Amino acid sequence: MSQNPADARDAAIPAAEDSDDALMLRVAARDRAAFAALFGRYAGRVKGFMQRAGFPPHEADEAAQEVMLTVWRRAETFDPTRAGAGTWLFTVARNRRIDLMRRRRPEPDPLDPHFQPDPAPPADVAAAVADRDAAVRAALATLPPEQLEVVRLAYYEGLSQSEAAAALGAPLGTVKSRLRLAVARLREALGADFAEELFDD
Repeated sequence: MSQNPADARDAAIPAAEDSDDALMLRVAARDRAAFAALFGRYAGRVKGFMQRAGFPPHEADEAAQEVMLTVWRRAETFDPTRAGAGTWLFTVARNRRIDLMRRRRPEPDPLDPHFQPDPAPPADVAAAVADRDAAVRAALATLPPEQLEVVRLAYYEGLSQSEAAAALGAPLGTVKSRLRLAVARLREALGADFAEELFDD
């Protein structure tokens, strides 16, 4: 069976040693060899990410395939100046995981008397929440970029430290160190009790 010239051209360009960011940029240019290399690096990690959310192996495998297909289709939206390839890819995975978990959750019965919208919080409570959010944003803004990215992955994206390390392409020990330093700075900025409540490690 003859090989497509484009496939042959892609296969002729080594991809195994490229950085994740370089691979993603090549995938954005529809480079199949780069996608195969990226798939080899991340499909298993994404499957594990799904399994840790409670999906059985066959569903996790299917979800990982869907995530990687989305990566192929949307690679042109990747911007290496905003996030690394691993972070971007795990954000795609997280969004897919949320979608799948919503589908698995039974729809509430609108006729159920318990199905009522939560009342709006009192004005003083809303103001306190707004003040807290502003304080957290200000504290996060003081973190070095590499620490901020680890905090975002671990506490906002819900990744484990191992998954964050995979997303960043960094050693696990480095991620743990950055997270420890970040939480220490946040405790200093926000107060130990407040930071412990928000960023308990």
